[in-house]
Amino acid sequence: MQFLIETYLKSLLFFVPLFVKQLSWAETGTNLLTNSSNVNSLGYTFKYPYLLSNGLPVETTFKSPSLLPSMPSDGGNFGKRSIDLGGLEVTQLSISNSTSHRVWRTYEGGPNNMGVSIFEPTTLPRNFLKLGFYAQPNNRQLFGWILVAKDVAGSNLRPPVDYTEVGNTTSLISIKQDGPAYFWQPLCPNGYQAVGLYVTTSPVKPSLGQDSINCVRSELTEKSEADTWVWRIKDMTISSLRPATRGVEATGVYTGTFSFKNLKLLPPPLFCLKNIKFDLSSMPSENQTRVLFQTYSPWIYLHPQEDFLPSSVDWVFANGALLYQKGNESNPVLIHPNGSNLPQGGCNDDLFWLDYLVDEKAREKVKRGDLGSTKVYLHIKPMFGATFTDIVVWLFFPYNGNAHLKFLFIKSMSLGNIGEHVGDWEHVTLRISNFNGELWRVYFSEHSGGTLVDACDLEFIQGGNKPVVYSSLHGHAMFSKPGVVLQGGGKSGIRNDMARSDKFFDASIGYEVIAGPGVVEPPWLNYFRKWGPRVHYNIDKFLNSVAKILPIFLRKGLRKLINKIPLEVLGQNGPTGPKVKNKQRNGKKK
Repeated sequence: MQFLIETYLKSLLFFVPLFVKQLSWAETGTNLLTNSSNVNSLGYTFKYPYLLSNGLPVETTFKSPSLLPSMPSDGGNFGKRSIDLGGLEVTQLSISNSTSHRVWRTYEGGPNNMGVSIFEPTTLPRNFLKLGFYAQPNNRQLFGWILVAKDVAGSNLRPPVDYTEVGNTTSLISIKQDGPAYFWQPLCPNGYQAVGLYVTTSPVKPSLGQDSINCVRSELTEKSEADTWVWRIKDMTISSLRPATRGVEATGVYTGTFSFKNLKLLPPPLFCLKNIKFDLSSMPSENQTRVLFQTYSPWIYLHPQEDFLPSSVDWVFANGALLYQKGNESNPVLIHPNGSNLPQGGCNDDLFWLDYLVDEKAREKVKRGDLGSTKVYLHIKPMFGATFTDIVVWLFFPYNGNAHLKFLFIKSMSLGNIGEHVGDWEHVTLRISNFNGELWRVYFSEHSGGTLVDACDLEFIQGGNKPVVYSSLHGHAMFSKPGVVLQGGGKSGIRNDMARSDKFFDASIGYEVIAGPGVVEPPWLNYFRKWGPRVHYNIDKFLNSVAKILPIFLRKGLRKLINKIPLEVLGQNGPTGPKVKNKQRNGKKK
């Protein structure tokens, strides 16, 4: 009899999901498997979350592939779990089943249309108070954190005087969700600001008692803005928040909270925390930085057909790099092996540029690079008010190869010499928590832009914590996954081809710290002009060469597509070095 019952229940578990969508939820007031009421006290019909949530990535907590190494004890505050922001001590509370409670979940909208989960931090360290709730898409493993704070001065945290509703999901009756969610923003006392929202599944306002989220004294806050969208459906959007002002000297602190916006209602602003102490005592020491980079150094794969390999800067200079000056082009100067005779400072004013020897054999040798000499160059810098450390990993490719195009039914069309240029700087950035030394995100530079990828979405070398990076064929843009990415427009564009090969290197094998606190910078780092000559390509010549195989209306489409491709990809302007690129991108992409 027991066997028959178990068989019957298993058959229900198999068949119910097949017909559950055809049921009228308003008419099925009983949960088929538990025989419990399927309607809450407000008359809202719940879905079947246990059927819908099976296999959701968010049900599993992300863990680093291997244990983190112990850090050298150098007397600083790096990795001490909490950071003094000046009046507030904060710690990074990892969201997990043991520290948090899931308040609400929906199964539609968001990345991959898999919905979102919202968590309330519940298990806080003694004397620490919560500042808001945490939201995460369901399409990834549970991987996140939120800051909780302890009032050091005794007057920097205050409970709200009231709550105001900034939105709810009651109008989304047709979507799969655990009942409606109500989003509440604290109304703070004068001189205080809200940094997060409270979420309930009831229209009753949250209590103003001990479980309330707290407001922060205005002097300890800064303006925030949307970071990445977590969930979006119809006219509702949930976005994580970041400081509006970012950079090496910026004091805004990433708090881990989120905003809720309804296009029909403009909510009051939310703020982030501010590090008014900002003494860099939470940054890793030189020895600690060395251990961190050995732990998280990227493992970089070049495409199997890659002809133009990376090298060290010294190798290029030693094998024949020339400095040209405007007005004296016929007398280029051989660059010293350490770049000591390069012009320093100034700006990218087109007065100087680099190129290689005229001799074809010597020039070709430099263009092909030298994987054995490859060295990566590190810039160590504080981020988010020194609560994170960015290790920027710069790579130098002596030459950028020609571009290939996917256009309609043509999978790969060579653009001739279009895209080729001397000198190619690319980078990835490791963003590491100063609270615990854990890798949070990696930034992949991709031509004129880039992508931030959370650690839970990275590929790691088996048995370690080194993220895998794929360098695109000829263009050397950095990606987190192999495959083909098109740039320029829709189903057609410049091909970025990435794949594993026997051409790879571990960035920790050869590296040099070139910028950061107390670092003596090499002379070539402060060369702000072009690392290659300006190149002019005859686009019409290329278009004429393919005119014989394309009808007129397709030629027009091809020209339109090429005109949309950024100049950085086509290589029509000489590339600049790390410091100039850093100024161009600082605070905009990361």
